[in-house]
Amino acid sequence: MSKFVRVAYMMALLPIPVAAKEAAPTPSKIAVVEQGLTSAVVLAGAPAPRRTIEAEMRRLNVPGVSVAVLHGGAVEWSKGYGITRAGGSAVTPSTLFQAGSISKPITALAALRLVQQHRLTLDEDVNAHLKGWKLPTRPGEQVTLRELLSHTAGTTVHGFPGYAAGVPVPSVDDVLAGHAPANTKPVIVDTKPGTMWRYSGGGYTVIQKLIGDVTGRPFAEVLQDEVLQAAGMTRSSFAQPLDAASLATAAWPHDGSGKPVPRGPHTYPELAAAGLWSTPSDLLRFTIAVRDSARGEKGSILDQSLAIAMLTPGKGEWGLGLEVHPTPSDRAFAHGGSNEGYENFVVAYTGSGDGVAVMTNGARGGEIGSEITRSVAAAYGWPSYHSIERASVPIPADIRARLIGTYTVSDLGSFSITANGTGLAISLKEGVSEPLYASAPDSYFVLSTDLVLRMNGGEPKATGRLVMGSFDWPFARETDAKP
Repeated sequence: MSKFVRVAYMMALLPIPVAAKEAAPTPSKIAVVEQGLTSAVVLAGAPAPRRTIEAEMRRLNVPGVSVAVLHGGAVEWSKGYGITRAGGSAVTPSTLFQAGSISKPITALAALRLVQQHRLTLDEDVNAHLKGWKLPTRPGEQVTLRELLSHTAGTTVHGFPGYAAGVPVPSVDDVLAGHAPANTKPVIVDTKPGTMWRYSGGGYTVIQKLIGDVTGRPFAEVLQDEVLQAAGMTRSSFAQPLDAASLATAAWPHDGSGKPVPRGPHTYPELAAAGLWSTPSDLLRFTIAVRDSARGEKGSILDQSLAIAMLTPGKGEWGLGLEVHPTPSDRAFAHGGSNEGYENFVVAYTGSGDGVAVMTNGARGGEIGSEITRSVAAAYGWPSYHSIERASVPIPADIRARLIGTYTVSDLGSFSITANGTGLAISLKEGVSEPLYASAPDSYFVLSTDLVLRMNGGEPKATGRLVMGSFDWPFARETDAKP
């Protein structure tokens, strides 16, 4: 899967509190959500089709889906769909999934808890606290925890592919240094810290080491005490790999065709970036803890000032560990997560206390996750996360011929454009393509996600900008292809 597809999905938001209790399910509201799925973009003048969760699971080859809905600051209902794997059990609200990059905001909350305890600070050089391995920076530059949390530190390594079951797994220091058996490059700083937003799983791996070094304890233990137990996330852990008993009932990953990932879940030693196992209800308990802290509720997990900093958007509409979108009446905070064969999303509002978490065990689960989010948004009257209407225009034959080819996106991967009858198709994931529509001669879009390709006139050596939500990357033709 192209790495940038994972980022697209992110758009597509009590020292010891007790776990939030779930309200009695409301069958009519659940049915509205289950039957009201729509695409991210709809064509102007055309009826917006409504789909069911089960139908979309079949279309997208996603074996299992788990959903939990937050309403008024409490988990209102949760439900599982499909199966964990062939021959496995039915998905239930307590079925474990790999959360992928949703590990990052959980890590951010733990780091802010350590700031609250005066064991870390947001704005001093992290190298002052790192033991052994140090983050390579250029002369005269330093990186702060605030910059690492907000993806503005200039650190490299977008994401991690994980390690198939049974293969050697590197230490955190080996991952950071890019030493065997690590399968990613070294984490370094290659742009001036604080000057730009760029998503970096490598930066969160630096935070993982930082938390371990300042506490003198394993990262997973610190996260268990500081966040998982404190927020009532009783089903969650950073166990990598998962123990055999838990793995037997967990959701197993599947590729885009619905086939199981060979040997099961990948192992992610990059715990802070991708190591969490969780459930949708537990992810919503995290959002409750953050929301309560931001509102200054008695007994909250975090000081109000730190929670507000966490939810204050900066570069890239990013706070400290979360994507944040202010609306006229509320503020949404969100994160997506993609590991090998898993796609997930969580969003909540600070004002209304509404939200949703969706976890899937299919490589194309990101699309159904965004569709479920929009269905919940419509059913509960949210101010955002609704379908976008766009008008399409015919693509002239000469421009169509010029655009066919493969393109590379800086740091993220590649995509390809092919002929599709009298139009075009785009492949964002290996083996999966969808129609590409034009809104103007230099602007193109798809229906599955809020993605816009802005081309420089469709020149033979085409370049342009790829825009996903608030994210913007340059791309250029990699190879030429025949229609």
